[in-house]
Amino acid sequence: MCGIVGYLGHRNVVEVLISGLSRLEYRGYDSAGISVMQNDEIVSVKAQGRLKNLEAKVEGRHLDAHLGIGHTRWATHGAPSDVNSHPHNSNDGKISVVHNGIIENYMELKEMLQEKGYTFLSDTDTEVIPNLLHLNYEGDLLEAVMKTVKQLKGSYALGVICTEEPQKIVATRKDSPLVVGLGEGEYFIASDVPAILNYTREIIYLNDGEFAVLEGPALQLFSAEGLSVERPTTTITWNAESAEKGGYAHFTLKEIYEQPKALRDTMTSRIVPGQPIKLDDIHITREMLLHYSRIYIVACGTAYNAGLIGKVAMENLSRIPVEVDVASEFRYRNPLIDNRTLVITISQSGETADTLAVLRDAQTKGARVIAITNVVGSSISREADDVFYTWAGPEIGVASTKAYLTMLVALYAIGIHFAELLDTKTAEELDAIKKELLTLPEKVAEILAHVEKVKDFAQRIHGEKDVFFLGRGLDYQIAVEASLKLKELSYIHSEAYAGGELKHGSIALIEDGISVIAPITQRDLTEKMQSNIKEVVSRGAKVMAVTYAENEDVAKYADEVIYIPSTLDLIAPILAVVPLQLLAYYVALYKGLDVDKPRNLAKSVTVE
Repeated sequence: MCGIVGYLGHRNVVEVLISGLSRLEYRGYDSAGISVMQNDEIVSVKAQGRLKNLEAKVEGRHLDAHLGIGHTRWATHGAPSDVNSHPHNSNDGKISVVHNGIIENYMELKEMLQEKGYTFLSDTDTEVIPNLLHLNYEGDLLEAVMKTVKQLKGSYALGVICTEEPQKIVATRKDSPLVVGLGEGEYFIASDVPAILNYTREIIYLNDGEFAVLEGPALQLFSAEGLSVERPTTTITWNAESAEKGGYAHFTLKEIYEQPKALRDTMTSRIVPGQPIKLDDIHITREMLLHYSRIYIVACGTAYNAGLIGKVAMENLSRIPVEVDVASEFRYRNPLIDNRTLVITISQSGETADTLAVLRDAQTKGARVIAITNVVGSSISREADDVFYTWAGPEIGVASTKAYLTMLVALYAIGIHFAELLDTKTAEELDAIKKELLTLPEKVAEILAHVEKVKDFAQRIHGEKDVFFLGRGLDYQIAVEASLKLKELSYIHSEAYAGGELKHGSIALIEDGISVIAPITQRDLTEKMQSNIKEVVSRGAKVMAVTYAENEDVAKYADEVIYIPSTLDLIAPILAVVPLQLLAYYVALYKGLDVDKPRNLAKSVTVE
């Protein structure tokens, strides 16, 4: 879960690397470093902490180079420190490497290298790579990299430079993202497109096992077998400004306010009243659906929470049994998968390691896999049988917001599509849902225009250590995601409970002054939720409810009520979660925390 950037061209490489790393810092910010080729020698500068620490170290060094690699780190092996920072160099300083991923057999390799006289300074798994490259180097850097990666077990994206070939960068990847950018007489590598959008929009996505050689005026791609590969570039249509804050205090707030546009973009051309759902990249037929005995939705974190709602929606619409599982658990419980299984994987980045592993394992067992992702060209999107791109645009804030809402839209759209194929709902029923989905961007915008009550409640609770979320039906699934957001952004311990389970143990945690947050959007469960609110209020809790304006009785019991526009109960989660995202944001803001970069978290979880 780190960021890589590399450059070869006519510009000052330090400026390019720092610029790129600033846009990759969301991928990891424990430390950062660069290696540049100056006068055919490698100069490395590394610093623990935020990128500004590296910038301070670089300032005044008068580095005048045009080739180099950079890295921003999220620690996996070894604590954050200057020594553990990337890049890592071979003992003789002639080879420098940046790495994203985990080398699972690094101890075995380290012991072998130590027996051959190599020494190690860091606690990282990465440091074995430059020394292994040195051992394998026989005058051709590409050949050395090819030989080295065959000895590695695990995941990696690598950028490599060598003083023996001072005008060359070699890059490769396996299970970790890496792109190559092409400019006018210049080349780039990066973990993610925003890092290089200031310089180029022409991108090549490397496939697993492929190698890129950037040298002089040429770029060459090679397969794992060393064969030359030809591939056209992809032109990125969004610009670098879309990855900037745009006047908002934080990316997270900007992305919350971008949700109406993200919803609209995701639905445009796909959902049209009076017409079948149009999913060009999903090729599921009625016969295939009738063949499937079960559907699994598998994901991690916020994507998993979206899957919980997707299960309810999909079963309601298509009447197919759906199970939802955490990817890291699903892989190891020997799930029942065969050619009668449909697996839906959800990943904002399209690179989530556990989710990608589920995809691959499911396919080997005969299952068909649909991917829901926000990133075109990502590993999951390329390897899945079918894809739904969410079109949320770049999401920089570590805690997912707009990607979550578009994941929900994707799941509803797929559920409607299945219902159309299976005739489980009438055309009139489905048309009503489509029409209501298309009103959601305006309704979300309405919620975002009235945030004072949310800010007031955030001010009241920001000093608390424990907060509880309570809901029934789909409101419970909303509570699960809202609780995760509060944990991620504010570091407050929070839990989500099903309202019907309150008296089965969790009510023991309710005491005087505790805060309870209750979404109430499921009309047939409103009275029961009001009873739950009375139960916690009578024990001293203060309550914030999120409900429709028509639910006037809720105000008699709750301390604060946030009203949302009325909608269909089935799609209410898309509206009800928005004020709860804002609540988490403002609580973190009042606590003075780094909202965009919560501690210990990284945006793209590319390791297990």
